[in-house]
Amino acid sequence: MKLEIARGLFLVAALGLTAVAAAAWEQPGPRVLESRNCGMTPCPIVPIRKQAQPEIEPDTNLLLFMLGLRTAMKGEQ
Repeated sequence: MKLEIARGLFLVAALGLTAVAAAAWEQPGPRVLESRNCGMTPCPIVPIRKQAQPEIEPDTNLLLFMLGLRTAMKGEQ
């Protein structure tokens, strides 16, 4: 296949892909939020329960491993 034909087919494929991507790209427009059940009274707020998070302690083996990787990469320069 000649180089000019291959370039032309690549250009057509790239333009087709761009057209499909542009047609599929949809950004949501601004919308008005409305409340049907609240009326004039404030809407009920649903309480959010906080989950207890365990205390995080750094793993010394991981820190040493990362330090070793850093020093090993310095040696390659």
